[in-house]
Amino acid sequence: MKKVKLVFQDGQTIEGNSFGAYASAAGEVVFNTAMIGYPESLTDPSYKGQIMVMTFPIVGNYGVPSETEMIDEIEAFMESHKIQVTGLVVSYYSDEFSHWNGFQKLGEWLEKQNIPGIYGVDTRAITKKLREEGSTLGKIIAENDLEFYDPNLDNLVDQVSLKEIKRYNEGSEIKIVLIDCGVKNNIIRCFVKRGVELIRVPWNYDYSTLEYDGLFISNGPGDPTLCDVTIENIKKSLTEDKPVFGICLGNQLVGLAAGASTFKLKYGHRSHNQPVVMAGTKRCFITSQNHGFALDDSKLPDGWETYFSNLNDGTCEGIRHKEKPFFTVQFHPEAMGGPVDTEFLFDEFINVIKKYKGELV
Repeated sequence: MKKVKLVFQDGQTIEGNSFGAYASAAGEVVFNTAMIGYPESLTDPSYKGQIMVMTFPIVGNYGVPSETEMIDEIEAFMESHKIQVTGLVVSYYSDEFSHWNGFQKLGEWLEKQNIPGIYGVDTRAITKKLREEGSTLGKIIAENDLEFYDPNLDNLVDQVSLKEIKRYNEGSEIKIVLIDCGVKNNIIRCFVKRGVELIRVPWNYDYSTLEYDGLFISNGPGDPTLCDVTIENIKKSLTEDKPVFGICLGNQLVGLAAGASTFKLKYGHRSHNQPVVMAGTKRCFITSQNHGFALDDSKLPDGWETYFSNLNDGTCEGIRHKEKPFFTVQFHPEAMGGPVDTEFLFDEFINVIKKYKGELV
């Protein structure tokens, strides 16, 4: 059993046991309150550059499913093609697993992709530290030390977005352009199973020359203001009437394109149990979330209004245009694993497109 250290930017050091790759790594330390779904969370591109602290005490007990099994040209059980986090911190790591689709140990999977893990530490104390002081930079130190690294200074979207156009369900009547800022696979699944043609383009692609009926902007990592090309492209789309839908980072990018601003949250929203309320109603939904930045809805430009609000801290969870078919949400309607209370928003978007095309009255 090898020892490793988790070192915070303020100098605090915690020693624990190594699992996964025996290597050093640096990034932003954040906590995740999910009880299940670590394969999905670890492969979520929105976690790029981050050291994830799992608050649930037992991790690894159901193993990791196959990385190579594909359905509709995408990984069957993962949210992207590889692990996106920089490191993993857990209280208790189970080296034995039991699950119907368990394929390998979590530690083996991490080791194959050179991702370090540390266990045998007080994750509850770490979470309290992050809640009180905010997300901080940290590093997992094995044999070799390294500098602290702030991922939010880099354009992480450019690192996780695909480089060439990819199409799904070609030939379908409804065509949707998906701006890939680090899209989760289950978003693609939600569109594909609804029978639309999905045209997945890189984050900085000029899609104005494409034939399409609706625009979707995906989730993704990091500071949204670094996606200047995407924001400029969305601005042009907002001058038209084609339906627009954004999720997570997509919510922030649409807001910026409309003229609003964003800010960094103290420790972000990263859980499967965030309550949000729909504006003008008493309808509350339980949502899955993963973001470190938020949209400031106190100064929304004319014509826009808040769509959803977070019941925990009151932050903006989505916006919509009062007249045009544009709307966004900060949470993940496609959550996997997690609550699917709001998956109806994909149907709502497609119905809006049908109305735009004159197929629905």
